[in-house]
Amino acid sequence: MAENETLECITEHERILQEIESTDTACVGPTLRSIYDDQPNAHKRFMEKLDARIRNHDREIEKMCNFHHQGFVDAITELLKVRTDAEKLMGQVTDTNRRLQEAGREVTAQTEEVIRCRIQQRNMATTVEKLQLCIPVLEMYSKLKEQLESRRYYAALKTMEQLEKIYIPRVSQYRFCQIMAENLPRLREEIKEISMSDLKDFLESIRKHSDKVGETAMRQAQQHRTFNSAVVKQVGVGHYTKPVYSLNGRTHTHTPNGLLIDDDTGDEEEADEEVLTAQDLVDFSPVYRCLHIYTVLGDRETFENYYRKQRKKQARLVLQPQANMHETVEGYRRYFNQIVGFFVVEDHILHATWGLVTRAFTDELWNMALSKIIAVLRTHSSYCDDPDLVLELKNLMVIFADTLQGYGFPVNRLFDLLFEVRDQYNETLLKKWALVFREIFELDNYSPIPVDTEEEYKLVVSRFPFHDAEIEKQQDFPKKLPMSQSVPQIYTQVKEFIYASLKFSESLHRSSTEIDDMLRKSTNLLLTRTLSSCLQNLIKKPHIGLTELVQIIINTTHLEQACRYLEEFITNITNVSPETVHTTRLYGLSTFKDARHAAEGEIYTKLNQKIDEFIQLADYEWGMAESDGRASGYLMDLINFLRSTFQVFTHLPNNNNDHASMSGKVAQTACMSACKHLSTSLMQMLLDTELKQISMGAIQQFNLDVIQCELFASSEPVPGFQGDTLQLAFIDLRQLLDLFMVWDWSTYLADYGQPTSKYLRVNPATALALLEKMKDTSKKNNIFSQFRKNDRDKQKLIETVVKQLRSLVNGMSS
Repeated sequence: MAENETLECITEHERILQEIESTDTACVGPTLRSIYDDQPNAHKRFMEKLDARIRNHDREIEKMCNFHHQGFVDAITELLKVRTDAEKLMGQVTDTNRRLQEAGREVTAQTEEVIRCRIQQRNMATTVEKLQLCIPVLEMYSKLKEQLESRRYYAALKTMEQLEKIYIPRVSQYRFCQIMAENLPRLREEIKEISMSDLKDFLESIRKHSDKVGETAMRQAQQHRTFNSAVVKQVGVGHYTKPVYSLNGRTHTHTPNGLLIDDDTGDEEEADEEVLTAQDLVDFSPVYRCLHIYTVLGDRETFENYYRKQRKKQARLVLQPQANMHETVEGYRRYFNQIVGFFVVEDHILHATWGLVTRAFTDELWNMALSKIIAVLRTHSSYCDDPDLVLELKNLMVIFADTLQGYGFPVNRLFDLLFEVRDQYNETLLKKWALVFREIFELDNYSPIPVDTEEEYKLVVSRFPFHDAEIEKQQDFPKKLPMSQSVPQIYTQVKEFIYASLKFSESLHRSSTEIDDMLRKSTNLLLTRTLSSCLQNLIKKPHIGLTELVQIIINTTHLEQACRYLEEFITNITNVSPETVHTTRLYGLSTFKDARHAAEGEIYTKLNQKIDEFIQLADYEWGMAESDGRASGYLMDLINFLRSTFQVFTHLPNNNNDHASMSGKVAQTACMSACKHLSTSLMQMLLDTELKQISMGAIQQFNLDVIQCELFASSEPVPGFQGDTLQLAFIDLRQLLDLFMVWDWSTYLADYGQPTSKYLRVNPATALALLEKMKDTSKKNNIFSQFRKNDRDKQKLIETVVKQLRSLVNGMSS
């Protein structure tokens, strides 16, 4: 086993030595490590083996050296022989080189010069080539500077874009190009700032000139509306033609166009003949330029937001009215002009640019503006009390609405507002006409109209539809028309009111039926409210006497008859048949009837007041022994007044049976009312609680006065009473006085409560009150002083009658 192990170890060492000899030195490490990884002391045996191998190689090297030594010696010997020849050759070469150097020195100098020229030529060529690359860059940069100086910013941005993308990359290695590239962003920012400044100037300018733009647009709208109306009348077309405006140089298709502010309007006639376009009024180039610049710079959204924000602010400023706008039409005109100018500009921007403003944005602005406009107009129009100013406002609103409608803005709410303004207009008209009516009534003399000639008669008839067959049959002049001067004036003013009301209905694009309805409603308001109020106030005025009241009744009768002519007048204006289903009727009949009834009532009241005034003049001597034998003076004056007063009623209209019966009824009612009031006043005078004693003489004097009243009643002061109807007003007094004059108490007490009683109208309480006033009178009467027994008998009778009357009164009360 020991021999086998030794053999294996030797074999292994041989292998390792072979690997060391054949392997690269860098790979010897693993081989040597394997020696130490084997059995202990193996490296010693390997070292021994290695030494033996080294000795073998040394012997082989020594053998090889011995074999080649003679050849080496021979080579050294040959080399020593050649050295002499080499030194000689070296000398010849050196001499030749010296002579060659001397001969080629001039050539070398010339060659160096040629080389230097060639280098310069090559540098020049290179320079030219590089300059050819740089010149376009410099030219473009110079062009950029010129464009900036001439404010052609959009072209300058395009030039910058070319410099950055095409020219500068070709020569980017040069420092001046780097400086250029660094300056371009700064130039862009400058362009943005300058263009934004121009935009701000534009916004400020357009705010100042919006009223000029709006004025031109509204003037063109009015001209087109007038032209269309003329065309419609010529061709006989009854429908409304929508106006077509050309402020933006377009019809309803909204062809885009530009504007330039031109404060120099030139000759007005030429301006009217020429159709102004937007470019004639406003310069939009700052907007276009700024929009293009921001688009090129990739910041369009910022520009759009800024523009819209600023325009919203300007819209709010435009919509803010002046505090005194309602005082003059010019205030409203400036307000409308600014708003129209604002939206004309926005409409142009909408169609001339792509997306700077959108339809949704303009609609939003318009809706906001419309709400504000309506609120402003509703407030300011309410302050206006001049119908002419309200009418001017309406015309401006119509032109304003038509103008904006021509640009595609919805204006239905404005026309709805016009109906509110129409109500305000009607109110101002009613106030104005109330003053007119009051002035007419104040200046009227309340007497029939005298006409001295045929021309005067025709003039009155032309102003008022008066027809009276009897007056027309009269050939001779002068004549007197039954109504007073106020009647034709009132009728004329009502027609003027209709004309004034019609003016508001013009240009509202309403049908004839609607206009007819509006006219009739406003006329009804005039008659039933304004004229009626004026008549009622007139009737109540203290200076209006009975004569004036009678004339007012006559006047209202004729005005009532003229109402149908007013309806015909409205029908002729509107061409709407009165038989139309929804046609409103005039309520003038009720107005004048009410006024007439009020006048009649006032006649009765004033008549009674006049009677009271005469009654207050009564000065009876209630203790007189006997009467004067004639009626009291105050009563005769009162009867004479009543006679003259009732003669006035003969002037009441009686041209037909209806009016005759009406006038008779008024006169009869007034006469009956006067007689009843007189009877009641005389009765109250007798029964006055402050009157304590009444003598028989006073009763006799009072009886004479009542007889005069009865004579007046029986004289038929007013025709139409049947029998003794009027005398019955004094029946209570007559029966009471007869009872005391005849002293027929036995009959009164016996027949009391019987329908056939002679003293049926005498109330026991009334008789008792009067009798008690006479009970103690006999004690002071000189006539009865000589006949004491008769006096005592009468006093006892009075006391007996008083007791019986009291029992009757107590029986009635129980």
